[in-house]
Amino acid sequence: MLEKRKMAGKNNQYSEQNFWSKLKGAAIVAGREVVEKALTLFYAAQRPETPLWAKMTIYSALAYLILPADAIPDFLPISGYADDLGTLAAALSAVAMCITPDVKNQARQQVKQWFRDNESQTEAEPMPTADDTPREIAID
Repeated sequence: MLEKRKMAGKNNQYSEQNFWSKLKGAAIVAGREVVEKALTLFYAAQRPETPLWAKMTIYSALAYLILPADAIPDFLPISGYADDLGTLAAALSAVAMCITPDVKNQARQQVKQWFRDNESQTEAEPMPTADDTPREIAID
């Protein structure tokens, strides 16, 4: 809870600096899905074409992510970011018409950059499947 108060800032207000600090600091714990949704919303709000009502919806969801008042405290393992994910998903649904392919791509690229270590390990050592398992066949 103390960590979340620091991220919210002195006046518990949303700010772009607090958003980036919170997102970078919690990326691994929150998970790739939460981070990608948050970035998608953030980049959509930065577009001048995004209407004011959509920006208000987006900033409300992003504020919920970084502010200390949460239905489920973020420090709880596994479930800590479940409410944040739900809030982000609801906001994405509400402003779906403002999410362009460029916005999605920008968010994906940032997520790939931040999670690059996890991806490279997965790609370097793919999980074996039943089809790649070597088998010995006895011929009598």
